[in-house]
Amino acid sequence: MCVLPGDGIGPEVVGCAARVLEAVAPGIELVSGEIGRSAMDVHGSPLPARTLDLMRGCDSCLFGAVTSPSAASHPSPVLTFRKELDLFANLRPVRNLVSVQGRPPIDVVIVRENSEGLYHQPEVEDAEGVTTHRRVTARASRRIVDFAIEHARSRGRGSLCCVHKANVLRKSDGLFLEVFRKRMRDAGEGLTAKDQLVDSAALLLVTDPSSFDVIVTLNLYGDILSDLAAGVAGGLGFAPSGNIGPRHSVFEPAHGSAPDIAGKGVANPTAAILSASMMLEHIGMKKEAAEVSSAVIGAYAGGALTADVGGALGSAAFTDLVLARLRR
Repeated sequence: MCVLPGDGIGPEVVGCAARVLEAVAPGIELVSGEIGRSAMDVHGSPLPARTLDLMRGCDSCLFGAVTSPSAASHPSPVLTFRKELDLFANLRPVRNLVSVQGRPPIDVVIVRENSEGLYHQPEVEDAEGVTTHRRVTARASRRIVDFAIEHARSRGRGSLCCVHKANVLRKSDGLFLEVFRKRMRDAGEGLTAKDQLVDSAALLLVTDPSSFDVIVTLNLYGDILSDLAAGVAGGLGFAPSGNIGPRHSVFEPAHGSAPDIAGKGVANPTAAILSASMMLEHIGMKKEAAEVSSAVIGAYAGGALTADVGGALGSAAFTDLVLARLRR
C-alpha cells in the first residue's frame, strides 16, 4: 500500500490510520511517498514522477491532504493523479456517528463523476474576464452511473437519485440526465430511479436527508454537496472518501490540510481511519474493513468525542481507543 501523508494535518491523521492498518492487518506493507509542499521543496514538483510511479505500482493508496500550489505552473497534484490514474469515481459515504443538536440523522452515499466537468478544462482569460468551459460526455456519464448502480446494489441500497441542473443547462446536464434514465431502465432493476435539481437537493440534504439513499452527480455538484452533507453529519472530520478507477484507487479524508491546527495533535482522525477501512474493503479485505469501522462506531457509541464536536480527545487519544477496541 502506498501512503501519502502530504501537508498540514495530513501526516498526523494518516499516521493514525497507518497505526490502525498495522493493527488490523499486520502483514500489510506500507510504502511512503511524497506529495504536496514537502515534495515541492525536495523535488521541485508537488507530484513527482517517482510518486506517481509508486501509486501505479501499489494495490491502493492512502492519501492525507495537500495545500495546493498557487502558481499556475504547478497544477493541483490531486487533479493530476485523478487524471493520470483514471480515477473517474469519487465515492463519499456520509453517516452521522455523533448526534449533532439541530441536525437530522443522515446516511447517504454520494457518487461523484471525477474525470471531467469544470475542474478538468482550462480557464481562458481575456481583457474583460475569464471563461471556463465545462465538458460532459456520454461515455463518462454512462461510466459513473453504472458505477453508482453497482455500488447501490452491492450495498443493499434501494434508490438512486441523479442530481443535476438540466432545467437551465439543458444540453450538458440534460445529457447526464438522459444517460441516467436510460441506464436505470437498462441496468437498474431493483432500484428506484429519482432525479433532483441541485439547488433543491442541497436544501433537502440539510432539512430531510432521509430523502436520499445514493446520489449520483456531476463533478462540481458532488464536490459541494458532499461537504454540505458532511456538515450535517458533524463536520469534515467524519468524511472519508475514495477515488476509484478501473485499475487504481486512492482513499483520503475529505478535509483539507488545515494548516492552522497542524502539529497540535487535535485533528479528528476519524475520516482518515474510515478511508483506510474503505481501502481495505476495496482490495478485498472485507473482514478487516468491517472491524475497523465497527471499532470507530463503537468508540463514539461509548461516549468518545473528539475536539471538533466538543470533546477533549486529540488525534492520538482517539486512535488509542479505536486500537483498544480492535484488540478486543
